[in-house]
Amino acid sequence: MKRLHFVHTTGCLVLQGKCIRLSARAGLWRAGCPSRNAGVFAILEGDGPPSPQSNGGRGLPPSIIIFRFRLRALARLKIIIAYTIIIAWQESLAYSFSMSANEPKNPIDDWRKQFQDILREAQANPLVQPGATPDSAGRGGAPADGDQATAEKLRRIREFNLKPRDIRDYLDRFVIQQAEAKKVLAVSICDHYNHVRQCLENPSLRERDYAKQNIVLLGPTGVGKTYLMRCIARLIGVPFVKSDATKFSETGYVGHDVEDLVRDLARSAGGNAGLAQYGIIYIDEIDKIAGAPTSYGRDVSGRGVQVNLLKLMEETDVSLQSQTDLLGQMEAIMQLQRSGQPPRRIINTRHILFIVSGAFDRLAERVKQRVSVAPIGFTQTSKPPRADYEYLKLAQTRDFIDFGFEPEFIGRLPVRVTCDALTAADLQQIMLTSEDSILAQYRQDFSGYGIDFTITKEAIAEVAARAIGEQTGARGLMTVMEQVFRNFKFQLPSTAVKNFEADSDTVTDPESALKKLLRKNQRSQRNLLKSEVAEFARRFKEEHALDLVFSDDAVDLLVELSTTQDKTMRTIFSEKFRDFQHGLKLISKNTGRTEFEITRAIVEAPDRELSRWVVESFQRPADEEK
Repeated sequence: MKRLHFVHTTGCLVLQGKCIRLSARAGLWRAGCPSRNAGVFAILEGDGPPSPQSNGGRGLPPSIIIFRFRLRALARLKIIIAYTIIIAWQESLAYSFSMSANEPKNPIDDWRKQFQDILREAQANPLVQPGATPDSAGRGGAPADGDQATAEKLRRIREFNLKPRDIRDYLDRFVIQQAEAKKVLAVSICDHYNHVRQCLENPSLRERDYAKQNIVLLGPTGVGKTYLMRCIARLIGVPFVKSDATKFSETGYVGHDVEDLVRDLARSAGGNAGLAQYGIIYIDEIDKIAGAPTSYGRDVSGRGVQVNLLKLMEETDVSLQSQTDLLGQMEAIMQLQRSGQPPRRIINTRHILFIVSGAFDRLAERVKQRVSVAPIGFTQTSKPPRADYEYLKLAQTRDFIDFGFEPEFIGRLPVRVTCDALTAADLQQIMLTSEDSILAQYRQDFSGYGIDFTITKEAIAEVAARAIGEQTGARGLMTVMEQVFRNFKFQLPSTAVKNFEADSDTVTDPESALKKLLRKNQRSQRNLLKSEVAEFARRFKEEHALDLVFSDDAVDLLVELSTTQDKTMRTIFSEKFRDFQHGLKLISKNTGRTEFEITRAIVEAPDRELSRWVVESFQRPADEEK
């Protein structure tokens, strides 16, 4: 009888059998896998455990390999999933192998079908998804469901006819100022996709050398660097990936590998490698990976990451089969079994445009020290700029190298542009004219509660002035707006206020402004609370077929409790009448009553009064029998 063998690559663990329980396997796994670099093979067919002499001394007989993965790259969740899949395979194989010889059945076919079902149910998203077919070039193709989206992206590239000023005008709708950055980005994007369109029309152009206009954006935080790229990605609608440089490491043991950027780009292209090779990769916080001299060895998260990014920006072939992708490796082996050839899924990064950005605070200080050395005598020409961000405009390649970048790395970023710091007037313009501004967001938030929110120009000026003090650019607007309107968004949805206007006094003293607004709407608030009492009685009748009639004194007390205890009427009802329906239904069963008057005494002590009603309902039938 054929058996299932588990072979540890170090040779320290060999398990064979048709079914091994999870607890036993987990213990043996821990005892037999001391090395984090070890791999595990599952082999389906063979006459016995593999020997070191078999298969050229590699310890693996000519059998069918189901999967292989490296423990060092798997999180605990992936290991648990792997255990679960192994158990399912073993149980299925044990059942299939126990069938008689008169009922021949190939267990491999059953396993392949079950495994494909597992992939579909898990909604796995490898670059070549289950059921996908490689294209004629041997690269991963997109699934049928993504054909339409991929075709649409290709159509937009082939029909790309935007001019740099068109892109600039679009960005002006969302980002205030930064005219130079918009100009540089617009020219680079147009040049890039004109080149892409020509390559699609004439494939021979792909092999020609093309100097990419990779860009580095410099500038203080909150000036719109990331927002510019987000708007561009929305406009062009082609493969685009945004990532943070701080999550990468040189080796990938901890964090991500830089090649994952290219794989993410392929995913955004629906698995179409031919489309992804013309995409855009945007990396934020690039200044955080600037290397620094260390006393204990190499900086694996700084200079090492730069070297790996350098390879991507220059030209390299990236395999879309990641060593850490368990499902992807399993799918590759299934493809190998179907076609007899391993799938070739590679993206060449020659035509991928790279755009990076960062605040580069320490770089401004270095440039300031360099240019602030005043010449002596008549050679002095002009005074250096005063604002710190303006020193970034004077940065040279030598400054970037001293900052901690490799010369080859910064040399692959030939286009450099500095974003200007925002002034209070710029922040006011953002709130008034920018689409999707923070002010528009707050209007939408209040409208969700049926509240019409307006703000005066004086209040906007005060918010902008306070936001400048935060020194976080446009992000300071969110900080100030949240501080000012925090209690407004908390209190007003539960009140009768349906509109209010914020003025400069609201910004300077929001607590007093809120109290004044609530006092102004006090009568409307009481009427609203009374209406909630009637609404509670209506819902109670619909759910339990019992009428609750609240007296005026009871309604006034409920309104008073809601006001003094700072609780909503829904909470008051839940506390006072949580189990009321059970007692009332018992009373109704004994007496036939379906209408009950709720007085002030019942609101003050609902449990006591309800108990008294229940006792009286049992005494009345006894009196009637006598």
